[in-house]
Order: sequence, then structure tokens, then C-alpha cells
Amino acid sequence: MIDEILALKARRNAIILAHNYQIPEVQDIADLVGDSLELSRAAAKLEADVIVFCGVDFMAETAAILSPQKVVVLPEKGAWCPMAHMITPEQLRDLKALYPDAAVVCYVNSTAEVKAESNICCTSANGVQVVNSLEQNQVIFVPDRNLAAYVARHTKKKIVPWNGYCYVHDNFTPHEVQKARLMHPQAEVLVHPECRPDVIDQADFVYSTAGMGRHARESAAHEFIIGTEAGMIYRLKKENPQKEFFPLSEKAICQNMKKINLEKVLKALQTLEPRISVSEMVAIRARKAIERMLEVKG
Repeated sequence: MIDEILALKARRNAIILAHNYQIPEVQDIADLVGDSLELSRAAAKLEADVIVFCGVDFMAETAAILSPQKVVVLPEKGAWCPMAHMITPEQLRDLKALYPDAAVVCYVNSTAEVKAESNICCTSANGVQVVNSLEQNQVIFVPDRNLAAYVARHTKKKIVPWNGYCYVHDNFTPHEVQKARLMHPQAEVLVHPECRPDVIDQADFVYSTAGMGRHARESAAHEFIIGTEAGMIYRLKKENPQKEFFPLSEKAICQNMKKINLEKVLKALQTLEPRISVSEMVAIRARKAIERMLEVKG
């Protein structure tokens, strides 16, 4: 099956992008494995005719917005991000009416329609830099309340959060951090900024998944407790075979991220379905918000 995928990929002039939370065999056949910022930047620069996006719906939408001339396929139509659907464009418009002087920062984990209602997007890797780059002193931050709280700690701007969340990261508890430290007293604790503030308070470092990978490579420590979706452990172990990585919770699984497998990747290359497209009216506005994010340094 891998041979078939590689042959068809070459014939289609396709590239396979995989998020860090994908299953191991999908990560292994991908041209690039990364977090949403890395994959967003790659999608904007790629010369391929076809992008096979192994992730969830908003990621494939972002690729389609940035590369409207390319065919973008998401191998599993049902791979969607619950948090991205916790706010609608109508709800965001109502919020903007309440805070007419505020800029709207939209976490990239959101629908194309919500991006289109925003001034600028951000990821977990650059949320603080994006907010601090704005002229406005008041910022509506959607949809993740936990990332909003993390950003609020690192800016002087007034953050108006929306009450959305990632169920995987929101389920971590301070008790789990304490328990993990008892089991692995030499380990550094790395958690994602989508975690709740009381979990972040217990951690040694707060990183996006790309930041976790960078820290693991550069740190003198040999053991790490990883507070994000458990799929990240595979990449960390693969890149750092001499080091040990332990999930903060074995239950930290995004079910939708696990819906894609090699069979579905092959079928997507064969049929170029399910194809992800965004209406031009929405895409033009959403593209501006994404491109502004990509221009932010740091």
C-alpha cells in the first residue's frame, strides 16, 4: 500500500502533509509532519498540484484558502475539530458588535467562515506575537478560552475570550501533572497552551507541538512528560531515540485525528476526494487574516 501511495503521489504531483497527532504510519509516509503553523506556511509555498492533508477540516480549509489553484483533499471527510465549531460567524459578528473598537484574533483552529470575520489568525506557536503586533488595545480572541488565557498572561492588551476549548487539552488536570512528576521525577514537563491555566501553572514549559519538538532536541534533559495529544509522542521518540517521553495522560486522544489511515490516503489519491473547497467570497476575506498571521515575525 505504501508503494502504491508513493507511486500515485508522484503521478499526481501530490504532496502529503500530516499533523503531529496523526497515527504513526501516516506520519511516516508524509512529506512534512508539523504543527498547524508549519503546515500553513508549507501550504502557502508548495508547488504541488495536489495537497493531501492528513489532519482535520480547518487545516485542509486553510490549505485550500492559501492555494486556490491546487486540489486539496482531506482523506476522511469526518475528521473535524470540535473546538473549531464552537463558534459560528453569526456569534462572532454579535461579539464584534459588543466590542466595536476591538481587533479580532482568530485561532487557526476555526472554520473558514470565522476566519473571514477576523482581522488576523494565530496559532498556538505565535498567538502572543500576533496579539502584540496589533494597534488595538482590546482584542477579541476566539474560539479557545485556554489559549486566550495564556496569551493574556503575556500581553498588556485586554483580551476578550470566547468560551471554546479543545476537549483533549481541557481534560488535563493538575493532579495528573503531580502524579506524572512522582512517577518520573527527573522529567521536564512540557504542556500545550490549550491546557487550562491551573495545568500550565504546574508545568516547566509551555509550547506548541513544534516548540515541544525543538525543546526536546535541544534540552539536556533525558526524560519528558508531554501534555498534549498522545500522537506527539511518536514523533518525539522517532527524532530523539536516546531520550524518554511519557504522555501526561494515556487518554489524551483526539478521535478525529485518528480517523485517517493509509487506506484512506491511498483512496484520496486515487479519487481526489473528499475535496475541500472554500467559496471565493469567504476565501478572499479569510486569506487576508491568514496572510497577516504569516507576516508576523517570531
